[in-house]
Amino acid sequence: MNRATESHTLSAWNPTRHTVRLIVIVLVMLAASVDLGWAKSPPEPNSDDPLKQLSLEQLGNVEVTTVSKEPVKLIQTPAAIYVITQEDIHSSGATNIPDVLRLVPGLQISQSDSDHWAVGIRGFADQFSKSMLVMIDGRSLYTPLFAGVDWPLQNGIMLEDIDRIEVIRGPGGTIWGANAVNGVINIITKSTKDTHGALAATGGGNITQGIGGVRWGSGNGKNFDYRIYGKGFARGAEFHSDDDHFDTWRMGQLGFRSDWSIKERDQLTIQGDMYKGGVGQQVGVGAFSPPQQIILNQAGEVSGGNLLMRWQHNLHEGSDFQVQAYYDRTYTLAPQYGETRNTFDVDFIHHLRLPWRQAFSWGLGARLSPSDYVEVIPSLDFTPHHIANNVYSQFVQDEIALIPNKFSLTVGTKLEHNNYTGLEFQPSVRGLWTINKRQALWAAVTRAVRTPSRIEEDFRLNGFLTNVPLPIFVEIDGNRQLSSESLIGYEAGYRTLINPKLYLDVAVFHNNYNDLVSFGAGTVTVDPTPDPLHLTLHFPYVNGIKGHTDGFEIAPDWKPTSWLQLKTAYSYLNLDLGLKPASTDTGAVSTDEGSSPHNQVSFQSRFNLPRGFEFDQTYRYVSALPAQSVSGYSTADLHFAWAATRQMEFSVVGQNLFQPQHIEFGRDPAPLVGIKRSVYAQITWRRSAD
Repeated sequence: MNRATESHTLSAWNPTRHTVRLIVIVLVMLAASVDLGWAKSPPEPNSDDPLKQLSLEQLGNVEVTTVSKEPVKLIQTPAAIYVITQEDIHSSGATNIPDVLRLVPGLQISQSDSDHWAVGIRGFADQFSKSMLVMIDGRSLYTPLFAGVDWPLQNGIMLEDIDRIEVIRGPGGTIWGANAVNGVINIITKSTKDTHGALAATGGGNITQGIGGVRWGSGNGKNFDYRIYGKGFARGAEFHSDDDHFDTWRMGQLGFRSDWSIKERDQLTIQGDMYKGGVGQQVGVGAFSPPQQIILNQAGEVSGGNLLMRWQHNLHEGSDFQVQAYYDRTYTLAPQYGETRNTFDVDFIHHLRLPWRQAFSWGLGARLSPSDYVEVIPSLDFTPHHIANNVYSQFVQDEIALIPNKFSLTVGTKLEHNNYTGLEFQPSVRGLWTINKRQALWAAVTRAVRTPSRIEEDFRLNGFLTNVPLPIFVEIDGNRQLSSESLIGYEAGYRTLINPKLYLDVAVFHNNYNDLVSFGAGTVTVDPTPDPLHLTLHFPYVNGIKGHTDGFEIAPDWKPTSWLQLKTAYSYLNLDLGLKPASTDTGAVSTDEGSSPHNQVSFQSRFNLPRGFEFDQTYRYVSALPAQSVSGYSTADLHFAWAATRQMEFSVVGQNLFQPQHIEFGRDPAPLVGIKRSVYAQITWRRSAD
């Protein structure tokens, strides 16, 4: 590709590589020239962002809930957990959830076009992230149709309303059930008492062409608080060597949340969202008459909504119970399929203190998820068209302080019944040694499973072999005899606050996988329909792969002054997989092994400058993905903001600045899509409810 072609295809803002490097150097030099005396006047805390001014020691004591469904201090958590704060989100300049998650060590975030990402925790990334669980305020985003998360539907939430994102790297099935195999991502929004007043933001650029949101929050000054919001955005296409700009994206979302302290011991939360949009995509489909492959460029229509209620009752010190229920409706009409799904979920959990220093938890859950599939093209179908994916579960967990304030042991298990494989058993044992208030060692052994989904049991897809004299169809068939994919994970970690300005988090892991899904041996049939008479090669899904992964993550965090913070992360991952006797699909092994980077590095520096200026930089390196024909790459993002007044902030963000465009992940059909260098500007106005 020549430079003239690059200049023609990049829109709105296309500085040369030398110009970008010069800008980066100048800005870094300006930031580095800051007089140390400026640290005496740090920015005033923002009431809309309570975590912003916390020290590293305070951040280590932030309570997280994803590991055990009850608050636990981060430094005393026996799991590889990372917390993205509102400050992290703001300084990243990200406009969507996947880009925010790039901050987490051990996560692979690979963008395949403007509105699709492959996301994975410790390997196995794909478009639907089938081996991990993602939630917003405890509401699961998992879809049984494709066994994972449909990321383009999850970006209508206002990023300013997120309190934190808790990410568990490693199995979480004991608490959260099936499909929390490699990790859990829990997006937790702010309490409404922290969002009083008004907020309005608008901006745009060459890729994020338009984005805007408004929010209003208030309360009665006693026991009731609420907020309402609306957000919309339009995103342009990335770089296409064939100028086939199919991946435009638009979305609008409205929502509310209310928090009510009914009595001294009772808290009630009710919240809901509605969204509608169009997700641009390109798909290759088969046509029977005449037999051929067709490329469709068309925006899929998506819409939906949800309503959630959570009631917490405190019984006495250390004991409480919580009931959460939600309804979630999704509708998708894509170029190749359509589905309407209604999900009803209820979850009960009881925490109580038992004798001999025990923190005991137990719970029950049920999820009913009926769906209706619409066949759009004859070569792709799910049968039956109407089905209900129902799950019933129970869990118990006991944390025993064997040596008070020094060593605790947590044991538990999840029993879960699903439509596909019946009863599943997911136990875990976790140990925590608190060396002192600033140091902790932990280790864990856990079993987790990923149950089969509709795409593996009820699926039929036809394609065609080209350049052959006779018509030969290729059919992928679902298999209703599949077992769950299983994992036994071994983990250990160390956290330490070396001094009040330096924090270190280290985790190592070894995961054994069995019964991973692949394609089995093919069979041949002669079929008269559809016309003409043809051969059909059938390939069923089977549990055909086993193996292991090994790796570690190191994440130091240094805050030498109140106005400067440096965060670094290094992740190493190795996959060693092989075929079981039932499979001949060597391509699946090489695809899984070659779709996860061995090495990932990130470096972030943040400058909180005087007079309301902020300057934040992020450098990222991701090693090659041979199976996706993706070379290793490095790039950088810059975020520059100026709080002109207490109410008004102006910001400019540059993303992927090192190259005009780069490839992050493969796609089918080809060619690969390049992720462009981009820039956008935003104005944010806040007004507190005085």
